[in-house]
Amino acid sequence: MKHLVIAEKPSVARDIARVLGCGKKTSSYMEGKDYVVTWALGHLVTLADPEEYGEQYKTWSMDTLPMLPEHWKLVVIRQTSRQYQAVREQIFRKDISDIVIATDAGREGELVARWILDKAGNKKPLKRLWISSVTDKAIREGFAHLRPGRDYDNLYHAAVARAESDWVVGINATRALTCKYNAQLSCGRVQTPTLAMIAAREEEIRRFRPETYYGLRAVAGGVTFTWADPKTNSGRTFDRKRIEAVRDSAGPKLHITEVRKKAKKTFSPALYDLTALQREANQRYGFSAKETLNIMQRLYENHKVLTYPRTDSRYLTTDIVGTLKERLKACAVGPYRKCAARLSMQEIRPGKSFVDNTKVSDHHAIIPTEQFVQLEHMSSDERKIYDMVVRRFLAVLSPACEYEETSLTAQFRTDSGHGGKAAGRSSSSDGTQNAAVFHARGNVIRSAGWRDVYADSSFAADTLEEDESDEGYGSPGGSQTALPDLKEGDELTVSSLSITEGKTKPPAYFTEGTLIAAMENPVRYLEHRDRTLVRTLGETGGLGTVATRADIIEKLFNSFLMEKKGNEIHITSKGKQLLSLVPADLKSPELTAQWELRLQAIARGKESDRKFMAEIEDYTRSLIRKIKDADGTFRHDNMTRHKCPQCGKFMLEVNGKHGKMLVCQDRECGYRETISRHTNARCPVCHKKMELVGKGDAQRFVCSCGHKEKLSAFQERKNKEGRGANKRDVANYMKKQAREAKEPVNNAFAEALGKIKL
Repeated sequence: MKHLVIAEKPSVARDIARVLGCGKKTSSYMEGKDYVVTWALGHLVTLADPEEYGEQYKTWSMDTLPMLPEHWKLVVIRQTSRQYQAVREQIFRKDISDIVIATDAGREGELVARWILDKAGNKKPLKRLWISSVTDKAIREGFAHLRPGRDYDNLYHAAVARAESDWVVGINATRALTCKYNAQLSCGRVQTPTLAMIAAREEEIRRFRPETYYGLRAVAGGVTFTWADPKTNSGRTFDRKRIEAVRDSAGPKLHITEVRKKAKKTFSPALYDLTALQREANQRYGFSAKETLNIMQRLYENHKVLTYPRTDSRYLTTDIVGTLKERLKACAVGPYRKCAARLSMQEIRPGKSFVDNTKVSDHHAIIPTEQFVQLEHMSSDERKIYDMVVRRFLAVLSPACEYEETSLTAQFRTDSGHGGKAAGRSSSSDGTQNAAVFHARGNVIRSAGWRDVYADSSFAADTLEEDESDEGYGSPGGSQTALPDLKEGDELTVSSLSITEGKTKPPAYFTEGTLIAAMENPVRYLEHRDRTLVRTLGETGGLGTVATRADIIEKLFNSFLMEKKGNEIHITSKGKQLLSLVPADLKSPELTAQWELRLQAIARGKESDRKFMAEIEDYTRSLIRKIKDADGTFRHDNMTRHKCPQCGKFMLEVNGKHGKMLVCQDRECGYRETISRHTNARCPVCHKKMELVGKGDAQRFVCSCGHKEKLSAFQERKNKEGRGANKRDVANYMKKQAREAKEPVNNAFAEALGKIKL
């Protein structure tokens, strides 16, 4: 008898089959002496559309809501039905004794396999392969420690509850809003709070009023000193008269009142989880959250050089420590050879800063695998992401950066040295006299430690700490040069004294990087902070999961609820109106936090999934009542005079993620066409990125500075400059443009269901 192994993707199946010695290869499975390995293509089975539950649901009508299936139906996804049938055939082979689930080790991975087995009617016993990387060693060890499938029954129940609850709330709320306001309006328990967070940030920016603040800078003896408020130690004040009084009362010399020297250390930023990696990749390279995840998947599945990407932990478990030297040797290539080789020769001391079993749930932080690395086989984008992960891994294993911090405190002296009438004194509001204090600080690095890892990198190590400032990692603040050797009592002649001023700045607009970080920790972006909400969001890890956040952001772009302006994310008029029409509790992150808390309890076997779903159905009924009784209105303010060539209705102009489009206002029509597309082509006049507009031979590049250039003229100019694209590049670009233009972002059911990833 043989064992059937079901992997999530063909690439993983090939790796498993090779390790298990499955030499016979077919188009849908691989077979050896003891094993048959087949694969899914992501989800092969999903929840049925509303239309499958009755003829009355084929027409969108408020009268048929809410839809609450008594018995849930699973359907085979039409596009991948052939592979489902192939997997089903293997399940029912008489020589197959049991089945090994080898899909991704997580809630959704469990759902992928179990739904296939449930739809097929499998009765054979199950085992579970649970691994965090797909190297040969990890696969061998995983098969040596297979777990009974029943150990993961509760995880499956939680996954089903998540899918069914999202279907019930998302489908019903979307249909109710769409029918009531005759507009394509979709909502969900995660995407709507995310949109509300963007709207709240924009409102905060709109209400912001800048204030001018002032400081005082003195240069003496080649050292730059800055004034500090004696009470608050702040380097700025909003009172100009006060800072002018300090300047006017200053003497010609600064008297050194205190010199402090202290040895300090800074430690490397933590290892990456997916959210931190997506955030930093967006900041450094402009990658979208989805792009970063796709690159990570290739590095994990195809190259097998990085561990499982969909992780929310930045720590390792103790059982990984023994493999660290092998991982160091594997990545000791190219720019990492010297550092990795040195670390592999030293003793590794696992500290709490990166090894903590209590802070790892399903998967540990993203680190290199034991697989030998061939950098030349990677694309440019893959190299960038791999570089980020490897350097962070090497930095964490490196010693701390040690430096000496020198702090100087000084006050003004008059020529007589007695301080005089106004020898740098300022009056406080309570009538006391406070001496004006000035500070200077400098650092000398004694041992670079982990910062050496970034010495030959394309970005400075200093920028890392700015990204990680909320996690307690700091750069050696102040000047990176030594201060003169001064002692208390020394006097320095002031060569310049000037008032500095600046303006307070509003919060920044969200980018994809900061938005995905905000979804992970939404508390800091909320206007009202309820203690219970803060605790719940902290326990559940914010809005969505590491596996779904990138898809949620893409869905918000594709449904035109938000748009990009440069790298900034802005809410659209449609998004604002949707938020005004959606019931308040569906906009709160508390709802999704509470759901995730319950789902986690189901996965641990501490709560009933059926009780949870009964409460979800009650909530859906109340949600539909609220939408029905609401008195809001929806108005298209982006209507054009262009008529849809298919149905004749006026079309809407929208800003898609890749450019401007015309979209039919009729949600059932779904026609759209591209007006212009963002490109990386640079304007020869102002060097800004241009847009490509028009069709066929009439296509031309247009720049915001007014420059226009036909596509043919642009290609001719580039050829003359010696940087022209070849015919294959141009053909591939045009195929990509045509393919993206056909993506069904305006299809009613695609919009409503979104493959139930609400």
